[in-house]
Amino acid sequence: MVRQLLVLSLFVASTLGFYLPGAAPRTYKQGDAIPLLVNHLTPSLNFQHVDEDGNEIKGDKERMLYPYDYYNEKLHFCQPEKIEKQPESLGSVIFGEKIYNSPFNVKMLEDNECVQLCSTTIPGKDAKFINKLIKNGFMQNWLIDGLPAARKLHDSRTNTEFYGQGFELGFVEVRQAVGGKIVSESEKELQLSERDAKNIIDFTDIEIRSPKNLVDLSNLEVREAKNVVDNIVTNVEVPVFANHFDIEVEYHDRGNGDFRVVGVIVNPVSLDNYKSRSCALANQHKLHLDENKDNEVMFTYSVKFTPSDTPWATRWDKYLHIYDPKIQWFSLINFSVIVLLLSSVAIHSLLRALKSDISRYNEFNLGDEFEEDSGWKLVHGDVFRTPKNSMLLSVLVGSGIQLFLMIFLSIILSALGILSPSSRGSLPTAMFMFYAIFGFVGSYTSMGIYKFFKGPYWKANMILTPVLLPGIIFLTVIFMNVLLYFVGSSNVIPLATLVFMVFLWILFSIPLAFAGSLISYKKCNWDEHPTKTNEIPRQIPFQPWFLKTVPATLIGGLVSFGSIAVELYFIYSSLWFNKIFYMFGFLLFSIVLFSFTTGLINVIITYRALCSENWTWQWRSFFIGGLGCSIYIFIHSILFTQFKLGGFATIVLYVGYSFLISFLTCIVTGAIGFICSMFFVRRIFASIKVD
Repeated sequence: MVRQLLVLSLFVASTLGFYLPGAAPRTYKQGDAIPLLVNHLTPSLNFQHVDEDGNEIKGDKERMLYPYDYYNEKLHFCQPEKIEKQPESLGSVIFGEKIYNSPFNVKMLEDNECVQLCSTTIPGKDAKFINKLIKNGFMQNWLIDGLPAARKLHDSRTNTEFYGQGFELGFVEVRQAVGGKIVSESEKELQLSERDAKNIIDFTDIEIRSPKNLVDLSNLEVREAKNVVDNIVTNVEVPVFANHFDIEVEYHDRGNGDFRVVGVIVNPVSLDNYKSRSCALANQHKLHLDENKDNEVMFTYSVKFTPSDTPWATRWDKYLHIYDPKIQWFSLINFSVIVLLLSSVAIHSLLRALKSDISRYNEFNLGDEFEEDSGWKLVHGDVFRTPKNSMLLSVLVGSGIQLFLMIFLSIILSALGILSPSSRGSLPTAMFMFYAIFGFVGSYTSMGIYKFFKGPYWKANMILTPVLLPGIIFLTVIFMNVLLYFVGSSNVIPLATLVFMVFLWILFSIPLAFAGSLISYKKCNWDEHPTKTNEIPRQIPFQPWFLKTVPATLIGGLVSFGSIAVELYFIYSSLWFNKIFYMFGFLLFSIVLFSFTTGLINVIITYRALCSENWTWQWRSFFIGGLGCSIYIFIHSILFTQFKLGGFATIVLYVGYSFLISFLTCIVTGAIGFICSMFFVRRIFASIKVD
């Protein structure tokens, strides 16, 4: 086993930074137009506004989880004469990407300074919406030659520079406010006169000895008190809107006048330049959108081309940055060692006990009287008894195997670089297709397990398996889609896309599922049990506390959760905050450990339960394998947000999708636990002689 772990570790290391480009390279000549495309605005994770000294600005930032269309009417960005939506893959549409053309004019090797894009008027109510997005750290997402426009970032732990996808919609500054009114940058710094200071002292020293004295305050004193309140200086957060963009395009010279784009950096700047019509930073004030009046805004941009030695084939390397891989290596190696030691001890003890039990059960001594059986052999007449709700259990296990194969194959192809981030939406598209294809395997497994339970309604099983889980997912997506529609998010899946997905499911997935069910019904022999089932169920004696369903579920789930806990942070960051996830080598290693741990824990608990004469292992193995781990994953997802979700829609979306992810995890791990326990039970009872 040590050798297998070593080989897997070497494979993980070899796949950390490997990918295959998702599109053919495009070569430009000098003066050729380079299309600049715009994508949706997305929330960012742990984005923190800082002041000029680098100190964090603590404010009313709440996490918003749904993106907005770039050409949302409330944003008032400059638009081309004709907005053209770019063709996208199924996966991109599902994840809410909406890519359009833009009015920016970028030509190869042609630098430009302060190009006026357009002027617009932003009403106060829309200014409030934009300011809210700025405070929440929303990012703009552009694409130039397939590369995301990025900002340069520095990883202090590894002392490396990398590119972070997207750039800020705006920034937050700390400004002074007098009497609640923000002091603009054009005003001089507020200085309290000596008289004002005296008024403050006189006001605070007023002694009010009775209600009568309060009434007798002179009008002069009241005015002085009011002046003091009006002159109180406080620090407030002021969002400033980025309306100028310094675009730096890195290019690689291939010779013969051929050039390729290998990097895009955008530096957003806030300039209150509507009157000056200038982009000079000197003597320019920053643009704060007033929420109580109309705001005149001019959008400008500059373009600069910079030569680079980076070849086109490796241009994504700076984007695929792994934050402190030592932490993940340390976590995986530690957990691998723990799993290796525990599994070695557990497997050794289990094999010794089984060998001893089987030898004792099969021993035939003529000198002995009839000796009463003990241990797990006692339940040989009940261990294959059909459980309650056997139809539902078989459908859930078959669906779990289908999901597991989809996930596992997708991760392998991603680790090999076949499904790369340079091909936008390729991973979710592949996962959707794999799920449809593996409907054959899922239905085959479901029907085989239903036969294992001696179920009579095989036609109902054939129909339910490809319908139940996709139906639950589809109804959840529809509900969330309606909610996203009402909040104006770009994550709304178009009705045509939903109809297309249902069409593919009916035309492609269901026939494969029916074929798998029919073949399993005809060929699968899982219904041939090694022992006969008694007519009267055996009474189950009192069980130790750690073998009861709830404690065993929580203990078993905690061990499985530990193998994937570190990766969950990065997975959620990618799902909710538009981070590029590319640590598929780590994820593959984690999934292997996760599956192995889940199966091993289930086999051990099932064996101990059988030794305690508890023959109801079927649903227990599903719950121990799936429910416990999914509970911890759901709790982790809630703690991930640090309870800073803002708004009813955000909370419902996050909790709803987190519950769906936990539910699907429960089905996958429950299926793994059940399958391992089923084959274990069949194997040990096939090894003994039963009269």
